[in-house]
Amino acid sequence: MAEILVLAEHVDADVKKVTLELITLARRFGEASVVWTGAGAEEGQARLAEYGATRVYVAADSVYDDYVTNPAAELLAQLVKEKSPALVLVAGNAQGKEVAGRLAVKIDSGVLTDAVDLQPGADGPVAEQSVFGGATIVHSRVRRGTPIVAMRPNAVAPEPAAGDAAIEAVSLSADATGARITNRVVAERSDRPELSEASIVVSGGRGTGGAEGFGVIEQLADAMGAAVGASRAVTDAGWYPHQFQVGQTGKTVSPQLYMAIGISGAIQHRAGMQTSKTIIAVNKDPEAPIFELADFGVVGDLFKVVPQLLEEIGKRK
Repeated sequence: MAEILVLAEHVDADVKKVTLELITLARRFGEASVVWTGAGAEEGQARLAEYGATRVYVAADSVYDDYVTNPAAELLAQLVKEKSPALVLVAGNAQGKEVAGRLAVKIDSGVLTDAVDLQPGADGPVAEQSVFGGATIVHSRVRRGTPIVAMRPNAVAPEPAAGDAAIEAVSLSADATGARITNRVVAERSDRPELSEASIVVSGGRGTGGAEGFGVIEQLADAMGAAVGASRAVTDAGWYPHQFQVGQTGKTVSPQLYMAIGISGAIQHRAGMQTSKTIIAVNKDPEAPIFELADFGVVGDLFKVVPQLLEEIGKRK
């Protein structure tokens, strides 16, 4: 079978959900070979095997912790020349896209970004891309070299499938330093689930009225053990931090349950959450576009609806 390279996203030994998505996708085309940079591979091996990774190329040198993106791109370029894979998959986040671009230059190949699906085609993998806020679907393929595809997180549901995930040590054969990391600041994290990996997301929009009003969204999220999301209008207004924005220019989520509270449902927001399994919308405007997408909808003032919901949740705990 053809070999597919998957660049792992991880924090130490914690394998990120997007890596499992990429492994699942790689199995459509052949054997998934995970490329792991930095420490923690031995601890993460079982998780990779659970989702069908055939092997894990481990490069544990400190250069991957000390320098930005270029070492990973150089390692992938080296493996492409040595292993001749049929496809290279990376996460479609900021770092993954930069790695993809650098790799494309190094191996003189085409690259596709922001793909939401990838299917086998007669002339190579065909990527599906959602553009103009989801209004148009484009199908693209790489015409030169080894296809490199950056997949949008949460585009594919991870599916377990037993694999060996045999570890094979690799190392860089060339200098690949570039921009050096000189300082790190640990981001403050709450006890809530990470937005892009949460099974339940409660998002608030302009209807919350301000930073103080947005507090009701946090209360509901905490009551449900959910992650907090926000529309672009909320983050642009400074009511909530930008890293929680859901939408075309924010994060893409695909939870089991998505609650859109006080969100009108502009196409840019829908592009970031429309693949959610169940969508519940609360909006006082019965003509709000979000209701076209919602599985369940409540027409009403969120400041009356949400407290009732919180009270009912409290009774059932």
